[in-house]
Parts: sequence; C-alpha cells; structure tokens
Amino acid sequence: MASIYTFAILLIFLVATAKPTSASSRKLTALVQEQPLTLKYHNGALLKGKIAINLVWYGTFTPTQRSIIVDYLTSLSSVHRSPPPSAASWWRTTENYHGGASTVVVGTQTLDEKYSLGKSLKTQHLILLASKANTLRSVNVVLTAKDVAVEGFCMSRCGTHGSTRMKTGSTRLAYAWVGNSETQCPGQCAWPFHQPIYGPQTPPLVAPNGDVGVDGMIINLATVLAGTVTNPYNNGYFQGPATAPLEAVSACTGVFGSGAYPGYPGKVLVDKSSGASYNVHGVNGRRFLVPAMWDPKTSTCRTMV
Repeated sequence: MASIYTFAILLIFLVATAKPTSASSRKLTALVQEQPLTLKYHNGALLKGKIAINLVWYGTFTPTQRSIIVDYLTSLSSVHRSPPPSAASWWRTTENYHGGASTVVVGTQTLDEKYSLGKSLKTQHLILLASKANTLRSVNVVLTAKDVAVEGFCMSRCGTHGSTRMKTGSTRLAYAWVGNSETQCPGQCAWPFHQPIYGPQTPPLVAPNGDVGVDGMIINLATVLAGTVTNPYNNGYFQGPATAPLEAVSACTGVFGSGAYPGYPGKVLVDKSSGASYNVHGVNGRRFLVPAMWDPKTSTCRTMV
C-alpha cells in the first residue's frame, strides 16, 4: 500500500520558525537565483478520463456540510460556466500532466452515521471503509467527522491518499481520506481559517462557506485529489522520496495567492459584504479557497489570483 500525507504540519513549522521579512531582506534574497521546483515524472500510470469520486461519510455530517463538499467536487468539472476564477479552471491544471485531462464526477455516497468501526480509526480501517465502494475508474474518499480520531491525524497528516488491491487481486483501488479538524486541530489542518498553533498570531481568514472545519476539509481534499490523479500508485509525479513525496499541491504548501510566504497565504479575493476570503467560484454560487497547484508547463505553483 502506498500512502501519501498532506504536508500541513510542514506549514505550521514554517510559520513557527519564520522571522518577519523586511523590504531590505526581500531585496537581498531576490539577488539569489532560486532553483525552479520540478516534480519528476516516474513513468507510472496516472488517472485520466472520467473518474467517479465515491464518498463515504463516516460519522455525523449535517446536510449543509455534505452539500458544501459535493458542490466543490461538482465544481471541478462542471459544464456550467462559473465566474472566473473558477474551481474548474484550477482543476484543469491537471491536464498539463502526462496523459491529458481527468474529469471528476460525484459517484456513490455512503452514510455511516453509526460509527461502525468506532471513533478511533487506524489506516487499515480507512482502507476497509474505502473498499466498500469497489468500483473501477473511481477514487473512493473517506470523510471523517469532527469527533472521529484517526491515526496520525493532527500529528503528521490532515488527509492522505494511496492505493490497495481490489478483491480481484490484480486491479488497484485508489482511495483518499480527509478529516474534519474543527475541534481537534483547526490551527493545523484548517489554516488559514484558524490561527496557527505556533508562529505569528495574525487574524485568520473568514471561511467562505461559514464552516471552518469543512472549508478546511476543502483545502485538504483538493490536495489529496490532485495527488491522487497525478501520483495514484506512487510512481507518477513527485519530488523527493517515494515514502514522503512532494506532489502536485503539497509541493506548494501554504500558497493560496500571489505573494504568499510562510504565515501569509497570499493575495486572495474578499467578499465585501461577508468578509469571507476565497480564490475560486463554484456551482450554486459557492466560493472556495483552494491551494496552489504545481504546473508542469511553467514549473511554478499556479495560483488563481
């Protein structure tokens, strides 16, 4: 099984250790030519074409919370034009990876509101839950509620993706998991909608859908889904060791808009009436904050604003 973590903890470390940057020091560092970020393609299969995202809701989610996440996923490949910048245009960056476009659609949804495996899960439990939707050309995503503890959650990961063998034996199943950090570690897994645990205590951004935990889940879901389609079996696009790779979005950790630096998410859009921060539009009038994604064409972290 290949397992790939979201590098939100790295962000907190950078925030904690970053020193205020003066204009003069920025000028000095600008004189040093930085090496471009490059994710190497390791010649493995990527997920392309039409891909169903099957959701397993583990624990209690309100109908509103479920609709926010479903609307986000629908926005990625929506045929209905959203105002620019759109979530669909963000997702189209994946077309620049080997093999062309991947189109995602919402597939089956399974509700497990009775916590069938308890409220403390290990990685093997996540795989077991993901395996329930045993279908081809799909990514099975387990979403855990705010009162569910998951092995490594808040300590080393906010979400993860990997693959496991299906019951047929030869076919690999791509899966992902993201947890709701609202009550467990919003300062780690819901930044920048919550003040970080360490580092400069600047005011957090206002969540665009009014739910710090779920809007934080959107950021981490975006991270693991981009990683899933561009590095599904640990031999796609990544930089560094295969056991702890930097992927399409995790390579751009903490960047949401232009001018970002550790502790500052960058320039984003702000709704004048609600004060909510966002950088893409979606279906049903939704707005979301999505992280930057590495673009193979430019070898840069692409931001939407």
